[in-house]
Amino acid sequence: MVIVSGSLAFDQIMDFPGKFSEHIMPDKIHMLNISFLVDNLRKGFGGTAGNIAYTLSLLGIKTAIYGMAGGDFAPYKKFLDKYEVITDYIRVIDRFKTSAAFGITDSSDNQIWGFYTGADSLCDQLSVKNIQVKIDFAVIAPQNPRAMLKFAAEYQSRRIAYLFDAGMQLPYLTGENLLSAFEGAAIIIGNDYEIEVMERKTKIKDLHQNYPDKIVITTLGEKGSLISLNDKKVEIKSCSVKNASDPAGAGDAYRAGFVAGYLRKLPIETCGRMGSVASAYTVEKFGTTTHFFTINEFKRRFKSNYREDVELN
Repeated sequence: MVIVSGSLAFDQIMDFPGKFSEHIMPDKIHMLNISFLVDNLRKGFGGTAGNIAYTLSLLGIKTAIYGMAGGDFAPYKKFLDKYEVITDYIRVIDRFKTSAAFGITDSSDNQIWGFYTGADSLCDQLSVKNIQVKIDFAVIAPQNPRAMLKFAAEYQSRRIAYLFDAGMQLPYLTGENLLSAFEGAAIIIGNDYEIEVMERKTKIKDLHQNYPDKIVITTLGEKGSLISLNDKKVEIKSCSVKNASDPAGAGDAYRAGFVAGYLRKLPIETCGRMGSVASAYTVEKFGTTTHFFTINEFKRRFKSNYREDVELN
């Protein structure tokens, strides 16, 4: 079973038809006071753990979420149960609300987010030691930074391989924190900006070269991704998108697609392509868990983009 830790959140995503850059004056950034009139408001289920676990489940991977939610979590739990994501390890704290994410996307797919932590602020009280079932692999996705570091240390002590994704919590993680988390990681991932920040904080010139025995992934949006292992770098072309509607959640879907291939012991090129196909499904829908596909549909789309079959049985 795969354990995914990370945030669980109710998403509220808004679309701004213009460009942020046309309304923000760089020389006045110290006194910013601005409002955007948006066209659409979409409410849905999200958070890094929910997004990744949902797509992993679509890809046939037995997945459980480990985290905390508030007393308003019932409709989200019902959704996860419907798609066979295991919710037994989600602790509900009635006196708190579930985390909430508020995002605005402009016409160039730039995003501004606000995040209410809610029950997730207490997730560092959880311990992986309390999970008695066999854990085949773990995903540490962005949430309370104290919990991320705690889980990494606990997985290392139990010799459980994991993916480490610093993501939006990078501002709160020191170089020492990152080096400690990287030590036991089988996969280190970030977008090009995040990888650069991690290199600066850890004083590592090139993460890809520094960890030849680990899979290091730099996601590049519509330009695809760069993956390295054993001193070999592979460039992955992005999957074609029919209608780019919303970039929110694309990175989480990529992670799920990659891990679904990795657990099947597929070549890293195939894993990266699976990540790209999964993210394409998300980009074509508004919201982060609104996409859907069957295994056969995924396989057909994979073949149409990369001219090869992928075995997912």
